[in-house]
Amino acid sequence: MRQLHTKVNIVPVIAKADTLTKKEVLQLKKKILEEIEENGIRIYPLPDCDSDEDEEYKEQVRQLKEAVPFAVCGSNQTFEVKGRKVRGRLYPWGVVEVENPDHCDFIKLRTMLITHMQDLQEVTQDVHYENFRSERLAKNPAQRKTNTNIVAEDKLSEKDRILQEKDAELRRMQEMLAKMQAQMKQDHSGAPHPQQPPPPPPSSQKSD
Repeated sequence: MRQLHTKVNIVPVIAKADTLTKKEVLQLKKKILEEIEENGIRIYPLPDCDSDEDEEYKEQVRQLKEAVPFAVCGSNQTFEVKGRKVRGRLYPWGVVEVENPDHCDFIKLRTMLITHMQDLQEVTQDVHYENFRSERLAKNPAQRKTNTNIVAEDKLSEKDRILQEKDAELRRMQEMLAKMQAQMKQDHSGAPHPQQPPPPPPSSQKSD
């Protein structure tokens, strides 16, 4: 995580949370957060709500922040519980429901990814990528101009890139045509005119 936290967004997750009691889950969450802070690891911070946001959304964000790291469990099986089909894991004492917030944080993790996907992308582009690019440029200043051109080219839209390629191809064809015309003109002016062969002498026949 120390090698990755400057390059990607880190969302800590506790897997197989159904093997732990609620008390053990809380203790493990606390321990993980302490170790993350001790090692100076930056995890993805959920943005604060604006003052004009509705109270329901503010409460949702508060619950998501408190749930980090998310304790989740998964399953590809469905079971019938109280007349409804649920995805979960079957144990002798009952069924752990994947999408039950009282059993695990799967719903909260999914909600966080859906509602904050745009912010995750912006942080990746504006923070992690820019830091990575600046670090690479600082290590190799000789490639700074080249990298700058590459970044500028990446920012061009696909339409602009196609137009540039067509313009370049047109210029190459024009240059090729100009060279061919110059070569043809030179060959035409410098080559000697071919001489006509003399007519054959008239044949003489002897009369008897």
